[in-house]
Amino acid sequence: MKKSYKKLLINNKKWVSEQLELDPNYFENLAHGQTPEYLWIGCSDSRVPANTITGTDPGEMFVHRNIANMVVHSDMNMLSVLSYAVEVLKVKHIIVCGHYGCGGVIAAMGNKQIGLIDNWLRHIKDVYRYHHKELDQIKDEKQRARRFVEVNVMEQVHDLGKTSIVQNAWKHKQPLHIHGWVYDINDGIIKDLDVTFTCTKDLHKVYHLD
Repeated sequence: MKKSYKKLLINNKKWVSEQLELDPNYFENLAHGQTPEYLWIGCSDSRVPANTITGTDPGEMFVHRNIANMVVHSDMNMLSVLSYAVEVLKVKHIIVCGHYGCGGVIAAMGNKQIGLIDNWLRHIKDVYRYHHKELDQIKDEKQRARRFVEVNVMEQVHDLGKTSIVQNAWKHKQPLHIHGWVYDINDGIIKDLDVTFTCTKDLHKVYHLD
């Protein structure tokens, strides 16, 4: 057990040596600050590392992760990340990325009581309720779960647009696009769901903020 965590420190030293060999000023340049163009809101699943699957380097992507890549309007952690990314870092793109086979989504499809996480799963269950007519028609459970992952991402894109943080950025003509993607662990490919919000007009008028 002790060796299992020690290897992380060994790997770190190896990684530092490799980076310095490629660029002696790598860490000096990185320490000057970050100017990421992207905010990634993804799942906490260890199989979906944002930088790795997008081929981005440290400093290129600001990242927030939680169970099932949710945008919950009472989640101060997520809102703080969003605020800093949009208002301070001035990111140009926010990407909500789900993944097929998501444990949180699959758990939300069932009725088993798990524990504390049940409170979080209710937000995902709300998405199912919004789309239950479409989802209930899909008899194959795996296919239904895959579609549930997709509509969940779409709802989170909507929920980002509803925030005052995003709407104020649009109001001040700040270039900001919100995208919905899904990563397939089975082949490593990211699917663009073609749901992109670029202004308040993309939202139903009831969500528009003056």
